[in-house]
Amino acid sequence: MIKQIFTFTLIIFTLTQSIHAADKGKHLFILSGQSNMARLDPKVSFTPAVEKAFGKNNVIVVKSARGGRPIRDWYKKWKPAKGDTPKATGALYNKLIKAVTLAIKGKKIATVTFVWMQGEKDAREKHGDVYAASLKGLMAQLQNDLKRKDINFIIGRLSDFDMKDKKYPHWTKVRKAIEEVGSSKKNYAWINTDDLNDGEGKNGKKIKNDLHCTKAGYKILGERFAKKAIELIKKKK
Repeated sequence: MIKQIFTFTLIIFTLTQSIHAADKGKHLFILSGQSNMARLDPKVSFTPAVEKAFGKNNVIVVKSARGGRPIRDWYKKWKPAKGDTPKATGALYNKLIKAVTLAIKGKKIATVTFVWMQGEKDAREKHGDVYAASLKGLMAQLQNDLKRKDINFIIGRLSDFDMKDKKYPHWTKVRKAIEEVGSSKKNYAWINTDDLNDGEGKNGKKIKNDLHCTKAGYKILGERFAKKAIELIKKKK
């Protein structure tokens, strides 16, 4: 009898906690970027981790990514260090915002976390000198559109693919820009990816310091993004 009462009490407590969590709103996670984000499947490791931390019904994960694209396809006010500004900017951002708007329609949002994995294209096109400013501008753009100044920002740093800047001339510049922005605020962070591109690649071939992560690497990447996201959210409480 005592055991039954205890079990019933535990169930009621769990349901109550779940209701209270829902009342406070849901945790929104926005994932975007180019190929290394496009190849990351949130369902493998990211989503399970944040759902475990906050409850399946209290989490919304939206991902919109496309390989081989520069940050100007997201940041609408992007400007190069020199020369003319390309006319078409922000196309992928518009797609992202449309997906986010649809996902949160009619829902109360407690926190927003933006997870970004991009920079390879800008490193190749030699736009490292404006990458930090572009990241800050993209974040301000998102804050304005979502009408929130408390968005957490997590950036995946470019890997050790081209540390001598041979194939991608501004590789190390973009890496440094990511570190700079990721360390600039309490609710910003960057994560390491240097150890995620060695091993078995997408087609089963062995890769070393590759442009893209391994199959296992993407799983770990999702775990690291989730861990940092959870950490930043809980730090605010």
